[in-house]
Amino acid sequence: MRLIVQKYGGTSVATSERIRNVARRLVETQREGCRVMAVISAMAGVTDDLIKLAHEISEHPAERELDILLATGEHAATALVAMAVNALGGRAISVTGAQAGILTDRKHTKARIANISPKQIHELLLDDYIVVVAGFQGQTPEGETTTLGRGGSDLTAIALAGALNADVCQIFTDVDGVFTCDPRAVLAAKKLDEIAYDELLEMAGAGSKVVQSRAVEFAKKFGVQFEVRSSFNRNVGTIAKAETASMEDVVIRGISLDRHQAKLTIAGVPDEPGIAGRIFSNIAAAHIIVDMIVQNASIGGTTDISFTIHEDELENARKILMPVVGEIGAKRLNTASGMAKLSVVGIGMRSHSGVAARLFECLGRSGINIQLVSTSEIKITVIIDEKDAERAAQLIHAEFGLAGLVPAARGTAAFA
Repeated sequence: MRLIVQKYGGTSVATSERIRNVARRLVETQREGCRVMAVISAMAGVTDDLIKLAHEISEHPAERELDILLATGEHAATALVAMAVNALGGRAISVTGAQAGILTDRKHTKARIANISPKQIHELLLDDYIVVVAGFQGQTPEGETTTLGRGGSDLTAIALAGALNADVCQIFTDVDGVFTCDPRAVLAAKKLDEIAYDELLEMAGAGSKVVQSRAVEFAKKFGVQFEVRSSFNRNVGTIAKAETASMEDVVIRGISLDRHQAKLTIAGVPDEPGIAGRIFSNIAAAHIIVDMIVQNASIGGTTDISFTIHEDELENARKILMPVVGEIGAKRLNTASGMAKLSVVGIGMRSHSGVAARLFECLGRSGINIQLVSTSEIKITVIIDEKDAERAAQLIHAEFGLAGLVPAARGTAAFA
């Protein structure tokens, strides 16, 4: 008998009617002759509300207590889904992450899965239960509750699918799949039938919010193929899988946009060992996440170091770096907000030349200035003014022939 793992995101269980819709899908899947395990996220908005409440109570809530608090969102949602299944005449039981056998390290709020012992799930499935698992959580060897970071329910589903050797893993959400670009920016964006793990990882790092990047990393490491699809219709979604030779025929798989970026440049940095470490250790100590880093070639014993962060962190970063600039003997700190990061991604770049030239020429013809460039084997990323972001995405989408035959509807797609 086939084992199907289905994960449902917060929007999919946001209301009682949507919970009943999920329950109907689970019962129908079981009645097709399958064993069924569901992984459920907290209802939409619940986690944010709990975080807000925690910070109203305490300016710096203890991470241990925060994990215990946030885990309740998934507990409530799984219990409600199990109730809905049972009300339809099915046979469901809800379990916590700990009961599902998910063992993590001791890093509260961003724990990593260390091991999975799904013995209890195996037994419940053999008893013909629809097993409804609370996503986003696990426990330490000492029995402490931990959470897996934003989007952690994706990781729960893919990790359990791997541990259980499931036949199918489906990530149900409020979108139809992975698209070539955000359809709010490019109306002709096309839903992808398939995507390689590496492409999806690069897209996640470039601003796409399709699937948690750690979940994709896990899927790649353990060979767990999964499908991203909508819980609101029966359309086929996008399959994430190991790359095949034919995938390289597609040069560019998709385009990602990440708005609200800020660029910082420290000019005249002494080209000496340890200087970059001093700069970025100060940034790291303030828990500011750095994205792109570009260092110019040394001229006359000095160089310029540029990097990007989210613009919400700009003022904090400026305060931290101003004294550092003087301490290391650099000339000045230049900052700018209102930036956007545009990335083109595709494993076909490995076997096709000229992608960067086409990208740069396309933007240049339209007067869009590139402020920073970063590349990997399958991705080219540029920093441009945010006001040019949508126009740039449309131009690049057309340049590389990504448009589908039927334009994607607004707001119905996860995007690259």
